Amino acid sequence: MSRPASRRRLDGHDDEEPPRFLIITGLLSERACAEGEGLVPICSGADTEGLRAALERTQGFALAGVVSFGIAGGLDPALHPGDVVVGGAVVADGERYDTSAELSAILSEGLAAAGGKIVCGAIVGVEAPVLDPAAKASLRAKTGAVAVDMESHIAADFAARRRLPLAVVRVINDPAARALPPLAQSAVTPDGGVDLRAVFRDLAREPGQIGDLILAGMDFRKSSATLGRCGRLLGPLLSLGLPEL
Repeated sequence: MSRPASRRRLDGHDDEEPPRFLIITGLLSERACAEGEGLVPICSGADTEGLRAALERTQGFALAGVVSFGIAGGLDPALHPGDVVVGGAVVADGERYDTSAELSAILSEGLAAAGGKIVCGAIVGVEAPVLDPAAKASLRAKTGAVAVDMESHIAADFAARRRLPLAVVRVINDPAARALPPLAQSAVTPDGGVDLRAVFRDLAREPGQIGDLILAGMDFRKSSATLGRCGRLLGPLLSLGLPEL
């Protein structure tokens, strides 16, 4: 079922308060890339229920739209670390949420002008990390999505309920053929940082993860560099879409 996630104007807010875009991220490093004028970043810390609760506390904000921003796992084998996906839709649990065509076009064109590979496609949202290539392949076959993350479906549902325009900008971190080490499930702190103590504890218990961890670190360096470039353009590009909303 397709559900719209956009509206023409905001209602019920003081006209003197300029509307801002709510930027939904999962990690502190992602949030740091999305701070600027006209942006309100929020970080889930890989806690999906905590993110839902945090979004409910934004009721008093004058919002122009919602953007899911950060890294993602690749499902399309043609995508590599550092490639940018501008989401055309978000799918999860049988639901399909369309993104704003206007914002997606502005973001695609603006980010493409800065260089790098930009693709458009569906993003699938999940409640837990997808760690191995077989699970990624199964998810792609089931949904047709090109990438997966843990925030976009929550952002999309919130935008639909608030009747706000939705956009998704995600940078591929781990490609479809890459396995993430099991420690990735416990490596994120509640505030979105990296729990180094947990990482070293898991490595001591299962040292065989070190190879996958090194590859994951190399992927993260590439995706983070691209995400930083995207973040610097995010505010200016989104501001171009305000007259259209």
